[in-house]
Amino acid sequence: MSLRQAGRMQESRPAPHDTPRISFGRQIAETLRQAWPVLVTSWASLAFGVMDTAMSGHAGAIDLQVMGLSIAIYLTVYIGLMGVIHALIPIIAQLFGAGRLAEAGRAWGQGVWLALGLSAVGCGVMLFPGLWLSLSGDLDPRVVDGVTWYMRALVLALPAALVFRSIYALGAAVSRPKPVMLINLAVVLVKLLLNWIFIFGKFGLPAMGAAGAGLSTAVVSWLSLAAGLCVIFRSPFYRRLSPTLGRPRLRDQKELLRLGLPMGASYLVEICAFSIMALLAAREGTLVSGGHQIMANLAALCYMMPMSIGIAAAALTAQAVGAGHGQHARMAGLAGLALALSGAVLTILVLIIGKPWILQLYTSDPEVAVVAATLLQLIPLFHLCDALQCINSYLLRAYKVAVVPMLLQIVALLGFGLAGGWLLGYGPAAGALRPALEWFTPNAPAGIASMWLMASAGLALSAMLLNLWYWRVVRLHSAG
Repeated sequence: MSLRQAGRMQESRPAPHDTPRISFGRQIAETLRQAWPVLVTSWASLAFGVMDTAMSGHAGAIDLQVMGLSIAIYLTVYIGLMGVIHALIPIIAQLFGAGRLAEAGRAWGQGVWLALGLSAVGCGVMLFPGLWLSLSGDLDPRVVDGVTWYMRALVLALPAALVFRSIYALGAAVSRPKPVMLINLAVVLVKLLLNWIFIFGKFGLPAMGAAGAGLSTAVVSWLSLAAGLCVIFRSPFYRRLSPTLGRPRLRDQKELLRLGLPMGASYLVEICAFSIMALLAAREGTLVSGGHQIMANLAALCYMMPMSIGIAAAALTAQAVGAGHGQHARMAGLAGLALALSGAVLTILVLIIGKPWILQLYTSDPEVAVVAATLLQLIPLFHLCDALQCINSYLLRAYKVAVVPMLLQIVALLGFGLAGGWLLGYGPAAGALRPALEWFTPNAPAGIASMWLMASAGLALSAMLLNLWYWRVVRLHSAG
């Protein structure tokens, strides 16, 4: 039986009449119970980038720029492909909620084959960073060389990272995120040690700078995968699902790609703006590029809060949909929306109060810190809009709705936010936003500040459109 056939069977089941009651407070608590391990996992994963950025920043401005450009390229590739693999979350969650445990285990195996195929595509793209760096104009040859070596190291990491993401998706779908959390926490310590050795050249090794950070990422990615596979095949809970690789099945791969490609495109749209902004910021010099990288890294760190809530809420929603509990699905969505908004407000308060310490953590270069400080004036607005569009996109995926959200995000994030930011920051209308910039980000570099302001506006538009479509989907599902 294919994944599509299994999905149709569970979708065709009539809603049960004995739907258990659950209070909104209990739904909030259950979402938080599943969200916090996902949040810790996400922070631990992002700690790789934070450590790379902070340690490279202390190695020198050149290494910081290398890191900023390299991470922009790698994340564009990795997150786009990761989004395709995350199609496993709603597929497995609905099968799990419907009690089709063996089908859920086979779906994971098909996801592993998909991850391996996608890694071959991603590695091919990453081996040619010159195509990406052409957007940055004339760069110091040391920067180009550093990016090239960093990307070569990450080619070794990508297959392990994507297959490990299938394990992450399985854990999230069946509400068992803690094992992945523990693995990620453990490898953070290994990553920190290897960064210190490779970046600064310890124990007789040469100082590799930013390229050393890429090599350490490759090592810990394979260690994470080995630990994750041990959990999957040895845990009594997962043995209930009979997880197996089997052989690649065309019908199942098509089903995964049918949902995964628009999901991956949505992820790609979200990260694409960051990547292109980093490449364009390099036109304004090393200091602006470094300041932008600090802003981008911090924004990504903050994004983990709504993302973790979104994954937990989407998994609970999808399980309820699979079980035929429409009311529970609606309540899980409401809990996710309320928690995402509350989390965004809390994060903003932390950012405002902790700004001086945050800058000290990221760089010891006072000129880079000054640029970053001016850009960070925009991060409260940016994060609020980012959090709201994030939670709505995840809730739509719980219903296996991905194509329309992708189109809405393309219009809002790329058409309005990115293209508008380029037009007003570096294009023919450069300088038109200066009055607004003086209000929101006084003394910030005009080009990249315009990009950040328009990115915030694009996220606000995306959040509004996705929320309207989400409630339309909920109404249609309830009526069906």
